[in-house]
Amino acid sequence: MDRLYEFDNILYGRKENTDSLINYWVDYSNPLTWQFWILIAILLVPLIILYFKIDRSKIFLIGFFGYNVHVFFTFIDLYGINRGYWHYPYQVIPALPSISLDTALVPVAFMLIFQLTLNHQKNYYIYAIIMAAIFAFILKPILVNIGLFRMYGSINYFHLFIGYIFVLLISKCITWIFHKLYKPNFSAE
Repeated sequence: MDRLYEFDNILYGRKENTDSLINYWVDYSNPLTWQFWILIAILLVPLIILYFKIDRSKIFLIGFFGYNVHVFFTFIDLYGINRGYWHYPYQVIPALPSISLDTALVPVAFMLIFQLTLNHQKNYYIYAIIMAAIFAFILKPILVNIGLFRMYGSINYFHLFIGYIFVLLISKCITWIFHKLYKPNFSAE
């Protein structure tokens, strides 16, 4: 019984923390702030670009790859937030900290890289590593400098770079496996 009581206390503390973050959002990250609108742009602009740029003949393959990127970045991001390695002081939706970056900007950028390498027989790994470096060593420092991203403890940009590389490798691997298993004569009817 002591175990369950301790577990309940932990969850209550988590709820209090979430309530505090929502109160912070109401005070500092709401639609009346410039940060909110930057995050809206980071969310919507990549999706608009993707709508016009995606190769519709390969939309399911590219979309599946992008979904993998989104899911694995979300997992890594939640892990980093829960461990106290980083956080986002401003959010589009309270209690969903990285919805703009993980939902749109990062997956769309890597979907377009994936599409480029598919359509022009380029080396995916070289382009993906370059994009990971741009995100880890250019974009993240900019976000830190304008206060949209915070890192804590001994986490540094190289750690973020390794996280990007991991996600890009696992996403490519899973996409490749499913692509090889795909049977074009399959009917959903």
